[in-house]
Amino acid sequence: MLDRDGFRPNVGIILANGRDDVFWGKRVNQHAWQFPQGGIKHGEAPEQAMYRELEEEIGLKAAHVRILGRTRQWLRYEVPEKWVRRDWRGSYRGQKQIWYLLRMVGRDCDVKLRSSEVPEFDAWRWHDYWVPLEAVIEFKREVYREALAELHRFLGADRAGRAHATTR
Repeated sequence: MLDRDGFRPNVGIILANGRDDVFWGKRVNQHAWQFPQGGIKHGEAPEQAMYRELEEEIGLKAAHVRILGRTRQWLRYEVPEKWVRRDWRGSYRGQKQIWYLLRMVGRDCDVKLRSSEVPEFDAWRWHDYWVPLEAVIEFKREVYREALAELHRFLGADRAGRAHATTR
């Protein structure tokens, strides 16, 4: 499902652990690392798509995470022609994404990369919050910068909220 400008609606997921490190997944059979992301199906709300993609790509359920924030607007990136599937050429330009920042409340062992029939990732690790800007494929870099910058403020608010809750 493409919008009239040729962008596919999509969600991106920044998953942070208790140290504010972020989940970084390695694409199956590639040396390409990225955040979990995926398309929004017809009739599906972005939040529903985010939970579905979270479970499909890394095996986490809603109970394993807490939403800290999301981007206010769609963030867009264009996909270079050489990466576009042949049957989409001419009409497809790229992705428009709503990004979510999640706090992992589950454990590392809850991550299950083989939870779907067609795994997206074959390895993962926790990384410093800003490292993905240097490591992601170039055409996604600006969207990652925008999403990380907009959502970063929620980490501090979450930490302050957790500190306040433990002092009561």
